[in-house]
Amino acid sequence: MATVVSMINMKGGVGKTTLTFNLAWYCAWKMRLRVLAIDLDPQANLSQYFMGAERYLRYIQNNQPTVVDIFNEPRSSIPVHDVPDFAGITLHLIASRLDLAWSLIDPKCKIGQILPQSLSAINHHYDLIIIDCAPTESLLTTAAYNSSRYVIVPVKPEFLAAIGLPLLVKSLKKYKEINRNQKLEIAGIIFNDHNKDMSPEEITSCRSVRNIAENYGWKVFESTVHRSRSFAAGSRERQPIFNTPRARTDVKYNFDKVAEEFLKAVKLR
Repeated sequence: MATVVSMINMKGGVGKTTLTFNLAWYCAWKMRLRVLAIDLDPQANLSQYFMGAERYLRYIQNNQPTVVDIFNEPRSSIPVHDVPDFAGITLHLIASRLDLAWSLIDPKCKIGQILPQSLSAINHHYDLIIIDCAPTESLLTTAAYNSSRYVIVPVKPEFLAAIGLPLLVKSLKKYKEINRNQKLEIAGIIFNDHNKDMSPEEITSCRSVRNIAENYGWKVFESTVHRSRSFAAGSRERQPIFNTPRARTDVKYNFDKVAEEFLKAVKLR
């Protein structure tokens, strides 16, 4: 059975999607795990990273199936898209589209129950299912919680870095009060886009995040994802950081350390 991990932060702009993209590639390529990535954000950035902008546009224009179909037609087949263009790697994607936002206002759509039920039919095909969540509290968040064993929280060291964490605490507390039998835990906080030469403001923000994490007994990863333009360049080219031309060696090395720590945190190593 697959280990299901949701990538969540109630604050946007923390590099959550880029991190999800690179972790999925690392686990599939370097560790040879069978990986399914699910884009649960109506903005569909993860889908575009995996497919490329032009290919994704054609995919949507041709009305190819997305995660929206899971919610609108629960009994239909799961719309899994094969990501790599070569054999030997099991890396699949369930894409998203902007229409997903409409599912949130459909009173007939039981989003929270449909996603875990649908995944239960296919999770034996995978070792890891990683869900990229929208940075807001919604029925999609509940669907992710219901489907997941672990939550990973990406945080960017910057002004107001900790602002989304109290909202996440409130969200998880409310969820666990209602769903007492669901095993769900924070597997850790990952500092993303981390500047090696941090400003006093960044140092203060990191300290604030660590204080909140300590109060709730959350793990903070020892390894950090270093700041680099190569992450954005790689995403545009559908390439993980370790395959991105001109990416610095230290950036690749530090990402590998983060990925190894991620695997241990979610009990896959």
